[in-house]
Amino acid sequence: MKGKFWTGMVSGILLSAMIFGLIACGTNDENGLSLRDPYGSQSTQDLTDALNESEYTSKINNIIAMLNYYYIDELDVEEMEEGIYAGLVNSLGDIYTTYYTEEEFIAFNESSSGTYAGLGSTVTQDASGNIVFVKPFVDGPAHKAGILPGDILVEINGESTADMDLTEAVSKIKGEAGTKVDIKIYRSGETDYLSMTVERAFIEVPTVEYQMLDNKIGYIYVMEFDEVTEQQFIDAVDDLEAQGMQGLVVDLRDNPGGLLSTVCGMLSRIVPEGELLVYMEDKYGTKEEYKSEGSETLDVPIAVLINGNSASASEVFAGALQDYGLAKLVGTQSFGKGIVQSIFPLQDGSAIKATVSKYFTPKGVCIHGIGLTPDLEVELDEQLKGQVTIPIEDDNQIQAAVSLLLE
Repeated sequence: MKGKFWTGMVSGILLSAMIFGLIACGTNDENGLSLRDPYGSQSTQDLTDALNESEYTSKINNIIAMLNYYYIDELDVEEMEEGIYAGLVNSLGDIYTTYYTEEEFIAFNESSSGTYAGLGSTVTQDASGNIVFVKPFVDGPAHKAGILPGDILVEINGESTADMDLTEAVSKIKGEAGTKVDIKIYRSGETDYLSMTVERAFIEVPTVEYQMLDNKIGYIYVMEFDEVTEQQFIDAVDDLEAQGMQGLVVDLRDNPGGLLSTVCGMLSRIVPEGELLVYMEDKYGTKEEYKSEGSETLDVPIAVLINGNSASASEVFAGALQDYGLAKLVGTQSFGKGIVQSIFPLQDGSAIKATVSKYFTPKGVCIHGIGLTPDLEVELDEQLKGQVTIPIEDDNQIQAAVSLLLE
């Protein structure tokens, strides 16, 4: 593939990071992004002159002087400087175009790789601000230590998590493999907090889960499209084929996206070599095509599960298979993110993630703001909504996909 582009939603954090999307990188031809004369469309000098004419520097100095004199606490000059850069980028009003500090950029890169050193669990922050373990990975440090889904992280190395946001808590839990972290958790039903010392380990996030259902129907759940996901997906398909798979359900519900290179690699295991998978078009009308590079295809009926949180890379995957008639989409209308971001690292270690193009399905459809329409519309049963884990036999959307394949 010609480079890595971010095709995810707005980012959040997992323990490795529950990321709403994926990384893009590259600011040169080698990485798939054509550099152009910055004066080619709107002159950078003109923009700079416009800002100078507005006397923004004088205004900033006045604001700093007033805050320095009146504000009750000491000013943090570094924080203010980073705030100015972030505000400049945020002024575009594009939630997908973001400024990252050096620390945030390191965390961002680590998140999208699908590998890190830590405890091996997804975590979230609930409405009350609690840091909650969601899913300890089997045989990971958290799982071996006895941490359960729903456990609340109360302390990290003696420091209360009460005033921590998710990003800060995750950064304190992670560290070099082989080092230890002392944590205290609250578990519902227990009268006392549980204290434990957990040794960090190198973690490869299990972004793909699979099993063989009845009637030789394979089932693959894809959490997100990280660097590790492509091989995990291919291994799952290969194993299911070896077991005699006669049909396949690919579950992309609540999958916020990921690396474009990853989704194209996964599609290459299904779509014949040389076929167009997706193409991008930038502000200059330049097209960048991505074609299947696989030597194998998958000759079984496929159903792809989608919902309103299936976004971007998920829509690239589902849209290509739908366009070629290689899969039926089951579920509800997808999110509708048909734009692509690229990462531009800056010299001081910070970076900008900017929207650089729109993407189109093989048939030339841009689904941005619209989403993909399922071939078989099925709402999740009302009593199942909000449940963290739903047994496959009780999941009416999965069962509808299976029934469609059996027909």
